[in-house]
Amino acid sequence: MSSGPKHVVFGAGQVGRRLAAQLAGDGRSVRVVSLHPPSTRATGVEWCAADATDPDAATEIAADAAVLYQCLNAPYTKWAELFPPLQRGVLTAAERTGALLVTLENVYGYGPTGGRPLTEDLPLAADTVKGRTRAAMTRELLAAADAGRARIAIGRASDFFGPGVTTSALGERFFGHAAAGKKADFLGNPDLPHTYSYVPDIAQGLATLGTDPRAVGQVWHLPGPETVTTRELATMLSDELGREVAIRVMPRPVLAMLALVSPMMKSLQEMAYEFQEPFVLDTTKYQSTFGGTTTPLRTALSHTIDWYRGRVS
Repeated sequence: MSSGPKHVVFGAGQVGRRLAAQLAGDGRSVRVVSLHPPSTRATGVEWCAADATDPDAATEIAADAAVLYQCLNAPYTKWAELFPPLQRGVLTAAERTGALLVTLENVYGYGPTGGRPLTEDLPLAADTVKGRTRAAMTRELLAAADAGRARIAIGRASDFFGPGVTTSALGERFFGHAAAGKKADFLGNPDLPHTYSYVPDIAQGLATLGTDPRAVGQVWHLPGPETVTTRELATMLSDELGREVAIRVMPRPVLAMLALVSPMMKSLQEMAYEFQEPFVLDTTKYQSTFGGTTTPLRTALSHTIDWYRGRVS
């Protein structure tokens, strides 16, 4: 039975739903906040409608919270415009209520590293629109913490995949195509190592940050399955399906041409560097502090492709 102070999850998307279920399963009292009802709701999880860009509404709905989790996102083509106000509303709620704020981030803020593994001490040196936006949002959180206005913990993950994840590098056009017997589309070099973060592991990591006092005031790279190349991942997926999963790579000149006429392709093009150099998320800091286990890659792939096959059957 859920008990104790409330854990409030802002966002009912692919991570927010999973995190709410994780917290409820751990016996926490959980409320999910979103503009629209979540497509699925775990047993015992309360849902409330609110616009997080309204600081007063966010504060009211978080009044009894011990921990706030910021798992919101914005449409990819309007990310830089619409995302900062979402975070700002939740940050204001944390400042007014005194609740710990656990924020999920991606790794856009680092920018290209020349293949160097991504560690938490890297500078926020991004030069893309989305990267500069992410870096500015991070600095806003850190400034609030440094000034004593809020308690925060930041969890960063790489490209998402997992059951229910359709809008990512390993989303519909990769797993969905593979499940349908088509070539898996990929924007980049599939022969470079690339860390992909599994959503259930992300949820587990965020839950840890919200319940372990050692997490407060720091940035953490959330652990997940082992890192391999995307081609090796496709080979493992082939073993699971019992047939070859071929990768269809979009040439960079074609991507550049499409970016001239498609806002989505333009948005993807600016982040393409992540798939044109080794991209490895170093999670040593988290693992050496909190320990725990993560999902083996083959298991994560099996669960993901099962979800896609069930959807198209």
